[in-house]
Amino acid sequence: MDLIRTNDLTKQFDGFTAVDGVTLAVGAGEILALLGPNGAGKTTTIRMLTSILRPTRGTAEVGGFDTQRNPVGVRRSVGLLTEHHGLYTRMRPLDYLQFFGKVYGMTPDQIRARVRELAARYDLEWAFGRRLGEFSKGMRQKLALVRALLHDPPVLLLDEPTSAMDPASARTVREGIAALRSAKRAIVVCTHNLPEAEMLADRIAIIHRGRIVAHGTPAELKKVLLGDPIMELRLARSLDGAVGLLPEGIDLLASGPDWIRYRTARPEKVNPQLLGALAAAGVPVVTLSEVHRSLEDVYLQVVAGQEGAAERAV
Repeated sequence: MDLIRTNDLTKQFDGFTAVDGVTLAVGAGEILALLGPNGAGKTTTIRMLTSILRPTRGTAEVGGFDTQRNPVGVRRSVGLLTEHHGLYTRMRPLDYLQFFGKVYGMTPDQIRARVRELAARYDLEWAFGRRLGEFSKGMRQKLALVRALLHDPPVLLLDEPTSAMDPASARTVREGIAALRSAKRAIVVCTHNLPEAEMLADRIAIIHRGRIVAHGTPAELKKVLLGDPIMELRLARSLDGAVGLLPEGIDLLASGPDWIRYRTARPEKVNPQLLGALAAAGVPVVTLSEVHRSLEDVYLQVVAGQEGAAERAV
């Protein structure tokens, strides 16, 4: 079941197209990472998904509600964490969260129970005696996340959820987001932290100049954009004639005195053949491992390709 669905979603401002024909679906149980440079259209897309902005063209449904026909239903279905939190700095955390709980129609008992649960999860209980103006940036970020989760919404839209956090707090929040994945919830995370996106997301969508230019699982994007897996073999002595033992299906990329690096479309077949041939020849193997290729490699290649295409079109 798709909890987020857009079709040709487009937003223009005075002739400038900020979002251009975005079509996406995020199902229950999924985390989608929306990546892109500053000004690519991420925040505008999120604002349309929350009925804050009306699209120029196209449609969006969130939690089963049309963003234009039923904005109240959309907002009740969404937990939103934005880059600018809008915290009321003179309030104390409990008063602040009680205010938002009432807005969401929660009873006092529901609010108290939910606040206790979330404050413990994100290590904020000790700070509830302070005013929000005394909170550090990381603490404010965590409180804003608690506010987004307060009414246990089926859709979470998180913009830079670990921004300004220390490593320990960021890890707590990442683990918390991963734990929120359920068969009844869809999550969209906008982030510039590519390792974080790769760690959390089931699928990645890269937006550039308002258009989705790449979309798929991290493994799919790596294969399509970076090619077949690259393996590295390291031996306990010099190669000598070991290169001659390479089976078919290997594209030798580089080598050194005691190592080789190769690409293959079928590592599950080629690697056992190679290890068997080396063992039969008495060549001792130290390691055979896949060379790590990160989501950052994919992202940079996509963005560079789009920039190059734009320059050629001029």
